[in-house]
Amino acid sequence: MTAPLPPCSILILAGGRGQRMGGRDKGLLEWRGEPLIAHLHRLLRPLSDDLLISCNRNQKAYAVYADQCVGDAEADFPGPLAGVIAGLKVARHEWVVLLACDAPLVDQALIDALRQLAVASNSAAMVRQGGYWQPMFSVLPRSILPVLEHAWLAGERSLQKALLREEVQGLTCTDDDPRLNNFNTPDWLQVVTGPHDL
Repeated sequence: MTAPLPPCSILILAGGRGQRMGGRDKGLLEWRGEPLIAHLHRLLRPLSDDLLISCNRNQKAYAVYADQCVGDAEADFPGPLAGVIAGLKVARHEWVVLLACDAPLVDQALIDALRQLAVASNSAAMVRQGGYWQPMFSVLPRSILPVLEHAWLAGERSLQKALLREEVQGLTCTDDDPRLNNFNTPDWLQVVTGPHDL
């Protein structure tokens, strides 16, 4: 029987420019009649009492779906690493689930598998797909914060490279796993209506 998982914070990254969406805020774009962030909120709300959203604009709109909204310390959309650092600074629990706002098909089974892997190894866990790391599907120990801050001060801006400075466990997913689809273009919002369509 699997031991119960320790409490976790959840950090949703919604702080990008949305360049491939024509500058629109991806998390607030409508899909299936509601904003993308609403789909994630429905899944994630029961999993944590500490739901954080990293967003650099529209904080009032995102606040409906979060216990706390955080913004990057630097202006001009410095990237996901900055959002993760901001989120880890305020996270209440020792383990933090990291997800992107534009992946509404993620499910609890994937999140639980990442959490179990991270806790069992006492290190970060991240999805690997097709031989590539997918940092937007991760579980991080909050203790990794100084490592990420040091990487940032050294000029690193890649979240993946910063995370891989420490030990990371890989959770292998198939190339066609629909749960990992990111809605990066307006076309995706029109075409994809659910896992059965992928």
